[in-house]
Amino acid sequence: MTQSLPMKEHFHLPDGVIYLDGNSLGPLPNRVRARAQHVIETQWADGLITSWNKAGWMDLPRAVGDKIAPLIGAEKDSVRVGDTLSIQVYSALSAAIKMRPERRIILSDQDNFPSDLYMAQGLVELLGQGYELRLIEVDKIGDALSDDVAVVLLTQVDYRTGRLYDMAGITRLVQAHGAVMIWDLAHSAGALPVDLQASGPEFAVGCTYKYLNAGPGAPAFIYVRPDIAALVQPALSGWMGHASPFDMSPDYQPADGAGRLRIGTPPVVQMAMLDAALDLWDNISLDEIRAASLRLSGLFIKEVEARCPEFTLASPRDPEQRGSQVSFAFKEGYAFMQALIAHGVIGDFRPPDLMRFGFTPLYLDEGDILQALEIIEEVYLSQLWRDPAFQKRQPVT
Repeated sequence: MTQSLPMKEHFHLPDGVIYLDGNSLGPLPNRVRARAQHVIETQWADGLITSWNKAGWMDLPRAVGDKIAPLIGAEKDSVRVGDTLSIQVYSALSAAIKMRPERRIILSDQDNFPSDLYMAQGLVELLGQGYELRLIEVDKIGDALSDDVAVVLLTQVDYRTGRLYDMAGITRLVQAHGAVMIWDLAHSAGALPVDLQASGPEFAVGCTYKYLNAGPGAPAFIYVRPDIAALVQPALSGWMGHASPFDMSPDYQPADGAGRLRIGTPPVVQMAMLDAALDLWDNISLDEIRAASLRLSGLFIKEVEARCPEFTLASPRDPEQRGSQVSFAFKEGYAFMQALIAHGVIGDFRPPDLMRFGFTPLYLDEGDILQALEIIEEVYLSQLWRDPAFQKRQPVT
């Protein structure tokens, strides 16, 4: 039996706030606070180092990965959790490069999330030897693929506009040209159905602090397709990726399967928080999440365009080409978003002029959206964003 939506009673949602920024940071699930307290005050305080064994700390990267696997259509034991998303991107890229040693080109989206591109740039600079990062428009990927392309790194949902790319179709195209496919699921996992088994990419990575609601800085995950796991040679050969870490061998021997992609000691408190947050997904249908998200975002688009004619829709109008966020362009977008936040509607801003709004049916319903629309219209008609207080840029937008 599936859980009915929304599940507001399972989250700490501040009074007077409509939270439309779960695409950037999910709110606090109530059960996470209790789990973190238990880990700190019981497992760590009383168990001390024995909790690595008694409380199962050592196995958290695998156990939590197995909870994420069904949310992204992955096989059991094919996902590991730990480190940051940037590190996971680097791990996947470096392993993919080794799988195609005769090729020298990494392809990525010119509008991909900057950190993904920075990781690729740093890897290219480290390798030298003619390696190159080429940035393309995703729609033109067919023209960019050649026998020189080693790996393609794309994010399934564009972080700026919410555009949803065809994972299965692009993966088939990339693999037909002999290249390795890596998908970043940062804006997909927990927002819409993902089927890695059916799509067949070699690698996928993603974060857990957005739609999976695991908290700021929560550890990221990495997926490796099981049939190639034994061939993967990690460039970051950390202690936790060793076949027998407590043999204390001076020589690195990779663990079996996805376990070889572990690197450093897992952040136990945050891993436990993620574990607790994932318990919310028991008996939740991602198909229902997706359908509800599209209903809410469709209503939002229709009403914003009617109420705020100066706004320009930057997201795809076709719901099948849209993830779980909507972006509108407005010249004064930064100040407008600051005014919205001050009046209880939280979204965020991305340069040069995009206001982003996330739709998470776990804790949002039509009443929330209608209330948010009233506030958006009031801020717009009253031009409240012109207040100088809303013009000052904050470190995080």
